[in-house]
Amino acid sequence: MSTQTSLTALIEQAIQAVQQGTALNPVPAGIISPSTPAQIAALIDHTLLKPEAREAQIRQLCREAIEYGFASVCVHPTWVTTCASMLAGSPVKVCTVIGFPLGATLGVVKATETQAVIQLGAQEVDMVINVGRLKDQRYEDVYTDIAGVAQMAHANGALAKVIIETALLTTEEKVAACVISQQAGADFVKTSTGFSGGGATVDDIRLMRQVVGPTMGVKASGGIRTAVDAQQMVAAGATRIGASAGVRIVQDWSAQTDADVPAAVTGDAY
Repeated sequence: MSTQTSLTALIEQAIQAVQQGTALNPVPAGIISPSTPAQIAALIDHTLLKPEAREAQIRQLCREAIEYGFASVCVHPTWVTTCASMLAGSPVKVCTVIGFPLGATLGVVKATETQAVIQLGAQEVDMVINVGRLKDQRYEDVYTDIAGVAQMAHANGALAKVIIETALLTTEEKVAACVISQQAGADFVKTSTGFSGGGATVDDIRLMRQVVGPTMGVKASGGIRTAVDAQQMVAAGATRIGASAGVRIVQDWSAQTDADVPAAVTGDAY
């Protein structure tokens, strides 16, 4: 059986399950339940992907990541060396993007770029799928594209996340992208680049989690700006949050926590 045929069968099975409301991969709501600012910070990829970003802003991003304990900083490949130097010795990872933001780069270029950025210090890579190939149902092409990056990342000790660009996809195409990403060996599926007119939604996160099950990562990215936004994504099944508003999210979370704690406990009794 060809890869295309086997993928098509798996995708059709998953789509049918979703349409029928069948428990494809039953997962309890809220796979993780962060309860402190530090715990939510540890889920955030502190992100700066604006094309006009300058070195001073990237360095500030790294300083904030260390201060707040974010999971990673997510930057363009050209900034990997700077971030790796600033974050050396800290638990904060360096994440970068591959084939970004359109995903139409040749697969061999994506794999080569993955190897290059890891050599420069990246520990996680977020690649964009070839959206056009997915829409044409050329599933084997999409699989090969993702597998090339995932294999290169894993061979060099890095994680691979796959941006499926949910804003451009139908429900059936979102299911297909998740199935293919999982079969190709990716560590995460991710909603969005933020460059295609839409970001993460609770419904998309819930769908993605249902398709990939409890063990694969799901990253919500795009339009997440407050603690409430982050809480909703985590409750729906996200295990990583991509956001440029990471500091605000943690501060909001801290304010909510303080509001829920008696004054005598926070030391503000008077």
